[in-house]
Amino acid sequence: MKIAANQLTSHLKKSLLPCYLVTGDEHLLVQEALDAIRARARELGFGSRELFVQTTGFDWGELGRAGGNLSLFAEKRIIELRLPTGKPGVKGSAAIAEFTADAGDDLMFIVSAPKLDRSSQNAKWVKALDAAGAVTQVWPVGLRELPAWINERMKQLGLQPDRDAVRLIADRVEGNLLAAQQEIEKLRLLHGEGPVTAKDADAAVADSSRFDVYKLVDAAVGGNAARAVRILGGVRTEGVEPVIVMWALTRELRMLAGLSDNLRAGMDLSSSMRKAGVWQNREALVRACIGRHQGTEFYAMLQLARRADAAAKGQLRVDPWQLAMQLVLDLAGAGVRAA
Repeated sequence: MKIAANQLTSHLKKSLLPCYLVTGDEHLLVQEALDAIRARARELGFGSRELFVQTTGFDWGELGRAGGNLSLFAEKRIIELRLPTGKPGVKGSAAIAEFTADAGDDLMFIVSAPKLDRSSQNAKWVKALDAAGAVTQVWPVGLRELPAWINERMKQLGLQPDRDAVRLIADRVEGNLLAAQQEIEKLRLLHGEGPVTAKDADAAVADSSRFDVYKLVDAAVGGNAARAVRILGGVRTEGVEPVIVMWALTRELRMLAGLSDNLRAGMDLSSSMRKAGVWQNREALVRACIGRHQGTEFYAMLQLARRADAAAKGQLRVDPWQLAMQLVLDLAGAGVRAA
């Protein structure tokens, strides 16, 4: 069965299933979901926990043997498996499915993995866990929802933030929930419970913004030129190679050009996005971007991306970061050129 992340707590109060799969790329929320499952299991008598992490050359036989090893006092046990890549392979898929069948009243099986792509969601091991227990997909907190998330977390700890304090924290951590939680806890230690002003937050909160190429792509595709430029600067400051930036932008532009061509050919955009593997939470961004540009513009941007990639590889005597700036502004539809 599928259980939404925000419904997991209420579910656990009512029942505890023999198997759980928790997936997602937001480490804090995944960890909190796993903690909630473990805590409920301990309340119901699961006294020991054994952890396995899939690494290169992992022996899947160990997982099966762990399920067969009964403890001396036959206590209830949790077997936990972490899949860092979310792809256990053929042997791993079979081992997980087999182990899932053995889980029950005295043996609990918890699996965690990053966000699964479409093919992985239909894999044998995922279907086995879904049939025997529950699958919880943890979604990131978007920038629009982040202030409300921070405000709620602060109130849970007895803090009473004003709007500017929440806004300042959201701006500083920019999507990094773990950093946000750490800063909230720091504020509570420094100020105790009660009101928190923007001045209080400014004095305590470090700049924990997490810049990466995927956020850069989403900002540009979403038409937020100012944010895209700021993230591009952060990516450069953090030492990310320009060739990585161009790889991400080029891949997105190819997809956008193809979708635009399909739309002009009379194909349904929603169907085209599904076939192209566009995640549901990005469909609105992609749709808006295609509506903002002519199809020929995507091909012009691809030409610019090729020049920027060549410059990043030293094949052109041009600053690749200047071309990258021009590209993100064009993609965002800012209507200006980089100086």
